[in-house]
Amino acid sequence: MSNDKSKDSGAYWDLGSSQSYGQYLHLKELLAAQKPISFEHDEMMFIAVHHVSELWMKLMLHELEFVKEQIIKGDLDPIFKTLRRISKVQDQLFGVWSVLATMTPSDYSSFRNLLGRSSGFQSVQYRLLEFVLGNKNADTIHVHQHDPHDYERLTRALQAPGLYDEVLRLLSRRGYGVPVQVRDRDFTQPYAPSKAVAAAWLGVYHNAEKEWDLYELAEGLVDLDHRFQLWRFQHLKTVERIIGRKPGTGGTSGVPYLAKALDLRFFPELWQVRTAL
Repeated sequence: MSNDKSKDSGAYWDLGSSQSYGQYLHLKELLAAQKPISFEHDEMMFIAVHHVSELWMKLMLHELEFVKEQIIKGDLDPIFKTLRRISKVQDQLFGVWSVLATMTPSDYSSFRNLLGRSSGFQSVQYRLLEFVLGNKNADTIHVHQHDPHDYERLTRALQAPGLYDEVLRLLSRRGYGVPVQVRDRDFTQPYAPSKAVAAAWLGVYHNAEKEWDLYELAEGLVDLDHRFQLWRFQHLKTVERIIGRKPGTGGTSGVPYLAKALDLRFFPELWQVRTAL
């Protein structure tokens, strides 16, 4: 009598014409993408961590586009679950830095020079995240001119209204005083805080019971902004831990460059309103 009880489990041992798990997920292609260029042990971890980050960023962009579409429609109910999912994705991105931080300076130095000028600064998806969240900077897309598809994708994102722009248009449609110069501004430029917008949000918070969906949206945006700042901070501290104050491989000043972003708020009036309440 066979001791292999797995045959009685009901599992399909013959897939027939069905695709397999690996085929559905294209695992051969995905797992073949980690190609170290040195013989150093830590380079595999370095590559895998960045691949994982790009996958989480892809999901985050996917979810943010859904949130933006629903805000344009004025249908907020479906987005609250999505904003919670985005916060969980951000948690996973935090975890990526903790894995990378296990690499010592000497570990990284053993293969860093082989990276040439490649740098996370050149991540198309990270730049798209910044653009959809409102941190517009036309200069940052020039490095992608060698790839027409990426350059065109970034140009469209640069010129399009960001998430917060659509939120403020929604506020205006709901009767709050958002000036036309804010609603119809040049979207290629970074968002500039507005006293009128701060007053509008103050109105939402004072009428939270009546405007519960707008209030809930505001808090979801604050959480998104807060977690993005924590992600940036963890990035800075991980870089400082591994390379100190050396310049980045992409030509930036490294830690000082990353530190400049820590004062940036995507949704500034939502932070200002906390002092006014």
